[in-house]
Amino acid sequence: MPELPEVETVRRGLMPVMEGQTIVKAAVNRHDLRWPFPDGMADRLTGKVVKALRRRSKYILADLSSNETLLIHLGMSGRMLISGHQVGDHYHDHPAPAKHDHVVFDMENEARITFNDARRFGAMDLITTHDCDDHWLMCDLGPEPLGNLFNEDYLVERLKRRNTPIKSALLDQRIIAGLGNIYVCEVLFRAGIHPTRKAGKISSARVAGLVPIVRDVLGEAIAAGGSSFKDYRQADGELGYFQHGFQVYDREGQTCLKPVCEGEIRRIVQSGRSSFFCPQCQR
Repeated sequence: MPELPEVETVRRGLMPVMEGQTIVKAAVNRHDLRWPFPDGMADRLTGKVVKALRRRSKYILADLSSNETLLIHLGMSGRMLISGHQVGDHYHDHPAPAKHDHVVFDMENEARITFNDARRFGAMDLITTHDCDDHWLMCDLGPEPLGNLFNEDYLVERLKRRNTPIKSALLDQRIIAGLGNIYVCEVLFRAGIHPTRKAGKISSARVAGLVPIVRDVLGEAIAAGGSSFKDYRQADGELGYFQHGFQVYDREGQTCLKPVCEGEIRRIVQSGRSSFFCPQCQR
C-alpha cells in the first residue's frame, strides 16, 4: 500500500493540473470501491473548482468551491493518472477507457485525471470541509511527521512507558500519521535500533534522535518519487525510485551496507508485517 511519500508525490503531481481548475465533468463508473461512493458524487463534483489539494496521512484531500472536500484513498492499487496535459517532461494523450477506470475528472484546462484501481481497495468520500478532522478515517490520527507538532518532546512523551515493540509504536497512526512499514524499517536501521526493542525501554535521547531520521528518510523518499512496488505509479505514470536506495527493506540475506559491518540482513514478522534489520548494527 502506498505510504506517505508515495501519496505526497501523487498530490504534488496533481497540483499543477487540478488546483484552481474547474471540474467540467466528473464520471463515476461504479457504485463503490472499498466502500460505496457518496450519494450523487458525480453531480456534487461537476462544475466545482478545486481550491486546494492537501494531504493528511495517506489521504489526498481536494477542497472544493462547494465547501466540500473530496477524500481520496489510493488503497493497494489505486492510481491517479493524468492525460491530455503536459506534466513536467511528460505528455500522454487521453487513453481509451480501461476496465478499472472507476472515476474520471475532466478539467477545464483539458486535463483528464483517471482513478484506476484494479483491486478496488481504494476509496473516495465527500466531507464538509470544516468537518474534515472529524471524519472517521482521520479523527484519531497523530501529527504529521514532517510538521511542527511532531518533535522530540512529543515523541519522547508518547513512547514513554510503552510496552510495545518500537516498530509497532512507530506504525501506530495515532502516534505518527502516515508512517508505514517500509520507511519504519529504514528509520530503525539508520537509528541502530532493533525493531523488537520495547519502546519504553529506549532512552529518551535515542527516541528524540528518531525525529530527524524520520524526516530525512521521508524527505529522501519524496525527492525520489516514492518507492515503486507492483502497482504504484506517480501521477505522470512514472515509477518511484527510492527502492534503489533501500538499506534494509527487502534485502533479506544480503550483507549490511554499513562500511564497518559485515552482518547479514534478516527478516522477521511482527504483527503480520515483515521487519528487515541488521542484527549486528541494530540493538
